[in-house]
Amino acid sequence: MSKDLNQAHAPQSVQIVLAFNEALNTRDVEGMMRLLTEDTVFENTYPPPDGERFVGLEAVSSFWREFLRSSGSARIEPEEVFASGERVVLRWVYRWRDLEGEEGHIRGVDVYTLRGGLIAEKLSYVKG
Repeated sequence: MSKDLNQAHAPQSVQIVLAFNEALNTRDVEGMMRLLTEDTVFENTYPPPDGERFVGLEAVSSFWREFLRSSGSARIEPEEVFASGERVVLRWVYRWRDLEGEEGHIRGVDVYTLRGGLIAEKLSYVKG
């Protein structure tokens, strides 16, 4: 499914993932947390090679609050999203502007697992 496809016709699992991504882009941590299970798992892309793992709403919420506090212009733009049952894959571009005004980006993919209409797992991977 392309990011340009009308979200209203997307499977519910895709709609949930896209809603999470939109809440992230609008810096709405509470909105993000409402879409996660209590025992949610998030694996960040950093540090290499495996990234840091956060388990539970409190740990995941703390990560995102700090990430957004330190990343004033961060934006994750979906390139492609598709689902197979309760699994959703989102291919994205993460764009930012650093403190010196230099723009940067990196491409990556998130593999989500949903349970009961909520995100139970978000595993993030990047190119490079």
